[in-house]
Amino acid sequence: MNGRTLWLLGAGLLCMAGTVAAVETQGLPGTNPHPVQLRRPPVAQLSAMAQLGQKIFFDASLSSSGALSCASCHSPDHAYGPPNDGPVMLGGPAQSRQGTRAVPGLTYLERQPNFSIGPEKDEDDNVVDFAQLAALGQQAPRARKVATGTAASAVNIVPQGGLFWDGRADTLQDQAIFPLLDPNEMDGGSIEIVAQKLRQASYAPRFAELFGAGVFDNTRLLVAEAMFAVARYQVEEPSFHPYTSKFDYWLEGKARLNESEVRGLQLFNDPDKANCGGCHTSQPTRDGLPPLFTDHQYEALGAPRNAALAGNRDPDHFDLGVCGPYRTDIAEQTQYCGMFLTPTLRNTATRRVFFHNGVFTSLEQVLDFYNFRDTNPEKVFPRGADGAVRKYDDLPEKYHGNVDVSDPPFERHPGDTPAMTAQDEADIIAFLKTLTDGYQPER
Repeated sequence: MNGRTLWLLGAGLLCMAGTVAAVETQGLPGTNPHPVQLRRPPVAQLSAMAQLGQKIFFDASLSSSGALSCASCHSPDHAYGPPNDGPVMLGGPAQSRQGTRAVPGLTYLERQPNFSIGPEKDEDDNVVDFAQLAALGQQAPRARKVATGTAASAVNIVPQGGLFWDGRADTLQDQAIFPLLDPNEMDGGSIEIVAQKLRQASYAPRFAELFGAGVFDNTRLLVAEAMFAVARYQVEEPSFHPYTSKFDYWLEGKARLNESEVRGLQLFNDPDKANCGGCHTSQPTRDGLPPLFTDHQYEALGAPRNAALAGNRDPDHFDLGVCGPYRTDIAEQTQYCGMFLTPTLRNTATRRVFFHNGVFTSLEQVLDFYNFRDTNPEKVFPRGADGAVRKYDDLPEKYHGNVDVSDPPFERHPGDTPAMTAQDEADIIAFLKTLTDGYQPER
């Protein structure tokens, strides 16, 4: 592939991603022929509130073991994701209890919408509750999600937004309290125990400075303000949303993609190939915000069961995502059982486990799953005692109809040609590595 072919391919990719591109002028091979100006969050000195939140974020004394802080599972050295290669993190008083799901990263959550069902509403729209929208969603046709037409999927009446794999928290403040009290994680015990530890912390005078000495007399207020401070730290600290990947600089015309990365970007956005961009949108917003590589929606993909999880030793135990067991408010909407939040793919190459149950340990395994789930399921699912392939073995059979079989590449059938070749997968992984923060542009 010569330089001009590579340049033209890059120009075509911009069209595919929804950015108008023309090819009248020459450019360097692998560069974006029509760079954009990205709008990144402003960088400023942390406020006093955020500085307090930083201390709390790294305070292991709030855990029952005295050895686990927020940063233990959300390591700054690992894009605020897990630092180990286990499917879940270990917590509790002796750090021996398994967490229930793979630890998600904390980067790029500043633009995460609140949990809702169906398209986002304008302020003057009538308020419709979850149950009404869910019922409507059972009747409404579902638009196919493809990278070249993601706007169509915006009308789908499916869950979107929220934090955690099941969206049960809407704010960073609410998110922070769950692992603090979870007996399998930091195991703080109770609001009262956590509050007492905050009163005795070395940074306790900061609470009095910010909220007045009376804050120590109100247990719930004290803990709420502590979690708000953690949220402010996540919002203000630039390393939670730096947008410094090679792809960001490529969008701005400050970096060049090599041949494999360019091919990977094309395959990423090709509806006849990987179609990753159907859910992990790769184009900037119209006003210049960098792409988040997620549409914030929920999908049931039917990933294999992870035998390494202690809870899965019980054959009747199933993690149903939005339907529970940890979220309970829409459990009756069984058409969503098995759905989990689509995560950002930023910094995905730094992760060591993937999907909500940590069943995959490499990007190669993830792409094999997408590639062979429907054409050669025996390559990704186990066989039962009778020799039959146990497809969707981590989801009760009555919910198998919720699994996505319409969006490419999942519309294929046994015996069909898989969407990707081995080289395609390698090129996509090369592109995914351009989404890792910390790249130093050439100019």
